[in-house]
Amino acid sequence: MNNIQNNTNLVPLQGLGADLCLDLGVLNSQFSSKSPEEVLTYFLKEYKGKIALSSSLSIEDQVLTDIIVGIDKTTRIFTLDTGRLFPETYSLIDKTNIRYDIKLDVQFPDYKEVEKLVKAEGINLFYAGIEQRKACCRVRKLEPLKRAFEGLEVWICGLRKDQSVTRQAVQLVEWDEANQLIKLNPLINFTEEEVWDYIRKNSVPYNKLHDKGFPSIGCQPCTRAIEAGEDIRAGRWWWENPDQKECGLHKR
Repeated sequence: MNNIQNNTNLVPLQGLGADLCLDLGVLNSQFSSKSPEEVLTYFLKEYKGKIALSSSLSIEDQVLTDIIVGIDKTTRIFTLDTGRLFPETYSLIDKTNIRYDIKLDVQFPDYKEVEKLVKAEGINLFYAGIEQRKACCRVRKLEPLKRAFEGLEVWICGLRKDQSVTRQAVQLVEWDEANQLIKLNPLINFTEEEVWDYIRKNSVPYNKLHDKGFPSIGCQPCTRAIEAGEDIRAGRWWWENPDQKECGLHKR
């Protein structure tokens, strides 16, 4: 039943309109009291070969990696190398591969598109304005992500409601209209404390920048440590308004 059209929980995805929301509501209700392990066990079996974790190597995605490997080690886990990541992030890729005896699928941007963008707008164009920043995210993140989605029906994300004001309406199971995929957020109701409890209890590798005041880590030029009392995503694109702080991967 890993084909969406044959799944009894979902009607055909073409021309759904409001019906899609109703069916996703059924799925959200069905799994509302289930643990992330139970949710992932179901979806990894139901969509085997058509499902993948898109990992940013955040603490949430590291928890999901730990759970997924324990359920089905053959599940694809990919990450995006924008070319502007922290050294600590690259170290974490190696540590994760060694810890779980896997090979993260690293996706890269099209170098020709990167060269074109830099020649036109400059190497640090993202500081000039939100449109320039979004252009950089599009070339370095969104386009590689679309390539990584080829052949998938479900993508697993580490989104949590309390991460930012832009994510408070996120559901466990959503329909990603832009990418025509089911989007699964198994940790949606987890608190940051619960995520860290899992990491410590299970010795999950994590980015050491978290110990230096970086709760949310993206590209090096666009991420800073935060001060006490600041929102956990305050260090991402800190020169922008809070309601704009998304790269477009999770556009709703």
